[in-house]
Amino acid sequence: MLDRNAEAESEQPTQTQQSEKEYVGFATLPNQLHRKSVKKGFDFTLLVAGESGLGKSTLVNSLFLTDLHKDRKLLNAEERISQTVEITKHTVDIEEKGVKLKLTIVDTPGFGDAVNNTACWRPITDYIDQQFEQYFRDESGLNRKNIQDNRVHCCLYFIPPFGHGLHPVDIEFMKALQDKVNVVPLIAKADCLTPFEIKKLKERVREEIDKYGIKIYQFPHCDSDEDEEFKQQDKELKESTPFAVIGSNTVVEARGHRVRGRVYPWGIVEVENPSHCDFVKLRTMLIRTHMHDLKDITSDCHYENYRAQCIQNMTRCEHDKTYTWSQKKVNYE
Repeated sequence: MLDRNAEAESEQPTQTQQSEKEYVGFATLPNQLHRKSVKKGFDFTLLVAGESGLGKSTLVNSLFLTDLHKDRKLLNAEERISQTVEITKHTVDIEEKGVKLKLTIVDTPGFGDAVNNTACWRPITDYIDQQFEQYFRDESGLNRKNIQDNRVHCCLYFIPPFGHGLHPVDIEFMKALQDKVNVVPLIAKADCLTPFEIKKLKERVREEIDKYGIKIYQFPHCDSDEDEEFKQQDKELKESTPFAVIGSNTVVEARGHRVRGRVYPWGIVEVENPSHCDFVKLRTMLIRTHMHDLKDITSDCHYENYRAQCIQNMTRCEHDKTYTWSQKKVNYE
């Protein structure tokens, strides 16, 4: 009797077997995409712009814990005055916990250094358009499997901490780039200002951005199903714009801990201390929370606008050629 009961129980499907029969398997799609993405790796192109001496290279090295400008030659005052805006590109492969990132930093030495800065942003806008053009050609070609994405995904624009807001060159630069790239304004060398001065400068910059109709990168709205911690973090990031930042690659001793910071006669400024500057918030936004959104906006908005314009121009040219040919034919007849 006991053996028959045991046989009957063994013939009955277990709960696990029953659930596996009802399980189709498409719930593993996110895992498949994750494995594929990690295997392929990621790429990100960051453009930094601003006057010389604002700590652009130091900040980038601090963000990605690398040294992109170890062989850079610093120019003297006379050379900077006569120098035109150049475009220099540095690419480095970074790996963290098995995830590979191909990081490209586009630097703009000479920007804002000349006596006459009229249209000094033209080489930068031309470079961004060239990357769009190259991507459009590759996308329209025969070999579309191995397209390299060199489009600029984000521009960090450094605003000098000296003065009472945006300079004319700052306004013109951001307006020239606002429809081509995600512009993220930064207040450079925030350790030159007191907390009250930083607050007032941020308010002034935000007012002038609204006044002149400058379109900077807008954080996407939080979904209602997001947890409260993420909503609070998103709120703090939005309220911190423009980010007041400090960069440093030097490790110093502070309160018994080794931290990255800058040593002054009156004390130590810690780069990763949220009460000292917005460096951590900028890194969180740029790398940990909104990097993919920056890439999506570049692809779905800025590049699509460029692509639509190209197709429109090509269509117009074809129409003009057809019209000219038909007119010649009529005149001949």
